[in-house]
Amino acid sequence: MNEIKDFVEQLIELIGIHGASVVPIRYVLFFIIAIFLSWFSGWAGWHIIRPIIQKITSKTPAKWGNILFNDNVLHTFCEIIPAVVIWQLLPLVVFQHATLKDIVARLTAVYICVMVVKLLLAIIKSIETTKTKKGSKMQLYAKSFLGVVRIVLFFLAAIVIIATLFNKNPLTLLAGLGATSAILMLVFQDTIQGLVAGIRLNSNEMVRIGDWITVPGTAADGIVEDVALTTVKVRNFDNTTVTVTPTALVNGSFQNWRSMKAGSGRRVTRLVYFDFRSIGFVSDEQKQALISKELFTEEELKGNHINIALYRQYIERYISSRKDVVPDMGVLVREVEATQSGLPLGFLFFVKNDESVHYEHTLAEIMEWCYAMANEFKLTIYQQYPNQNE
Repeated sequence: MNEIKDFVEQLIELIGIHGASVVPIRYVLFFIIAIFLSWFSGWAGWHIIRPIIQKITSKTPAKWGNILFNDNVLHTFCEIIPAVVIWQLLPLVVFQHATLKDIVARLTAVYICVMVVKLLLAIIKSIETTKTKKGSKMQLYAKSFLGVVRIVLFFLAAIVIIATLFNKNPLTLLAGLGATSAILMLVFQDTIQGLVAGIRLNSNEMVRIGDWITVPGTAADGIVEDVALTTVKVRNFDNTTVTVTPTALVNGSFQNWRSMKAGSGRRVTRLVYFDFRSIGFVSDEQKQALISKELFTEEELKGNHINIALYRQYIERYISSRKDVVPDMGVLVREVEATQSGLPLGFLFFVKNDESVHYEHTLAEIMEWCYAMANEFKLTIYQQYPNQNE
């Protein structure tokens, strides 16, 4: 080091500077050279090393090269190179000042530690954003595991930074944490429980991203948008967002509508009450009206018939003939036990699970037709009128 110092001072004196000015100029010169080399190393890393690495990885058949060496990861790596150069050169600049040299070395080491953690986090993010199937078991497992890795990284980085600032051995600090393990378990209780609950959710395929779930006792009733280490994010149908913990889903109960959405049809069950006074035999005049409207044929209406029985037959045929209904899953219009409010008819059918079929609109259209056609069979739907004496 003294040889370099003497050599630089001789160069300064050769250009005509002598006396007390030599030392300050030497400090400034060393500082400028260190800053320049630091900047140049970062520039060379981004404009020279990065293109070479990306060119090599693009020619390899493995996809992991493109994942681990993307622009975000390489940019973070290039930010570390100047810090390493400073760490090596700045102590040389201030080698005659032990205290200043120690402070600069420690601060630079802390910066390098922070940037290494940032680099590892960038790699973890790259792994998380790999083109695996969204909501797949592999993606959810990786997300839970990498969430724990993040926490461990932050914890270890904090230990290393504290040890560096106070000039202590990191292993000594880690050994001293044994007595505080109970406190750490309490602090990270939700994280540990969330990890275990997330593994149970994924291994049993209880919930996936894109599922429609309903969680009793909470406002969650919508589509699962994200399954993280400690939260499950649900977007309700009113576009509000609700978060519940994986532990709440595992320890409690919730309703997952995945199987219904995956099936070919979505079930409809409705009850309609008919006034007993409107139920009766069909007259010849009513038969002719039904035949003229092509609701039944003359052959079908031979003999005595009851209007509500014909209504049931017609509605079953009507629902089965619709293209937005799945007749193979069952179409049934049946009588239910009579009540004081009239005779209930139960409607049971399945609306197709299809993007072109809107469930609520289709259901409303079918039931509105059923209500309107009751008048064609001289049936009256029961309706309770308010008490006019009140």
